[in-house]
Amino acid sequence: MLGVPFDLVIFGGGGDLSCRKLIPAMYRAYREGHFVPESQLIITVRGQDELATVKDHILQKLIEFLKEGEYEVEAAQQFMTLVKPVVVDIAERNDSWESLRDVLSEDESRARVFYLAIPPAIFGLCCEQLDHFGLNHANSRVVVEKPLGYDAQSANELHSKMALYFDESQTFRIDHYLGKEPVQNLMALRFGNTLFEHLWDAKTIDHVQISISEEVGVEGRANFYDGAGAARDMVQNHILQLLCLVAMESPNKLNADDIRAEKVKVLKALRPIVGEDVDRHTVRGQYVAGSVGGKMVKGYLEELDANSTTETFVAVRTFIDNWRWAGVPFYLRTGKRLAKRCAEIMIQYKDVSHNVFPGNERLCPNRLVIRLQPEEQVQLHVMTKQLDCQDMVLKPVTLDLNLADTYDSNYSDAYKRLILDVAQNNAALFVHRDEATAAWEWIDPVIEYWREQGAPSLYRSGSWGPDASDRLLAEDGKSWFNAEQ
Repeated sequence: MLGVPFDLVIFGGGGDLSCRKLIPAMYRAYREGHFVPESQLIITVRGQDELATVKDHILQKLIEFLKEGEYEVEAAQQFMTLVKPVVVDIAERNDSWESLRDVLSEDESRARVFYLAIPPAIFGLCCEQLDHFGLNHANSRVVVEKPLGYDAQSANELHSKMALYFDESQTFRIDHYLGKEPVQNLMALRFGNTLFEHLWDAKTIDHVQISISEEVGVEGRANFYDGAGAARDMVQNHILQLLCLVAMESPNKLNADDIRAEKVKVLKALRPIVGEDVDRHTVRGQYVAGSVGGKMVKGYLEELDANSTTETFVAVRTFIDNWRWAGVPFYLRTGKRLAKRCAEIMIQYKDVSHNVFPGNERLCPNRLVIRLQPEEQVQLHVMTKQLDCQDMVLKPVTLDLNLADTYDSNYSDAYKRLILDVAQNNAALFVHRDEATAAWEWIDPVIEYWREQGAPSLYRSGSWGPDASDRLLAEDGKSWFNAEQ
């Protein structure tokens, strides 16, 4: 669909998500010829005062958030001609919706994408207004982003409200981790290479680790975060989606329905963690003051300025009860104020069955590391002979595919990829309602049990989390693969 025009409407167009992620993504798409001059980027604002200044605000944010060398004055000026702000009051049925209608293309064969960069509490109302004013035609799509509910019940209520006006085929639940190129490479590695196809099950894999660590604290999101916590904010969506891609069976075809069906099977095969099993298989923590990047930072309670038992760190040991993964532990971890910002999947293979190399007491197991951030890499850790030694001495080396170096002319942008997929009506990288429901049903009993257990374990900012997280793996004779390794 390269070069085909479409309308993108961003509700909350002057907000942080829009300015930091969505509009820079569309600038990149414009530079690459995907967002053609006949397209429109319509951003909604709440009042006339904001209408007069929002384009200057967006231009400044482009300069701030684009990577070095991406911003070009002439290209930015041309791109800004496609940006059309309009005042829309979502809470009211008034003439502002007619103003939006006047800007939109009347061509009903043209894709119309509504991105709701607004609080989830008004997702349903916004969809209702779009339907009431006849703005939802056959080629309209709505895009929503987490948090999609607080638990299974509230999530289903939200989905049901939206489904009154946009059916499932029109609803795109975005998880930007799924748009990252290394995640796409995970499927390419698994299903496009015989080398990995036959080495992807309990017979060869010892365990799997999925980690998303952040150096930042809650910052301006303190009130939201305290009502959510790390399990709702990260595990229920990002981490479980990555787990699904690692563990799912090959789809019959690489299309949305087949991929989503395989992901749902994984979520339904996840072993429940309920009751006292929560104590055995999970760790929750909360950061206190410490040093991050050489600077002293406050603890969570100091940032919140209140008492709270909300977790800022979660570690989970879980199992997938099916033939492929029987007995293979999956270790999931996420947290704020950790030692390094990193998101990665580590597949550790089993030890060689027999060591024939004298003097090499233990060989390091092979590892496949798929790093999503801060750099995008695929690494394979293997054993080789040490070349500067006469004896047969082995050492681990890393075969490294650094995507940024390999494809330096094409900046990877998950939001760009995903928004263009919506315009093309390609739902393969989006979350189906059944997936969201299954994920909530798995995590809800864990969160409910924690609620009765008092305060989480404490960990110092700048560390890798509470000591109990290390003990969780040590019980199995394993250790975390941290980003500096």
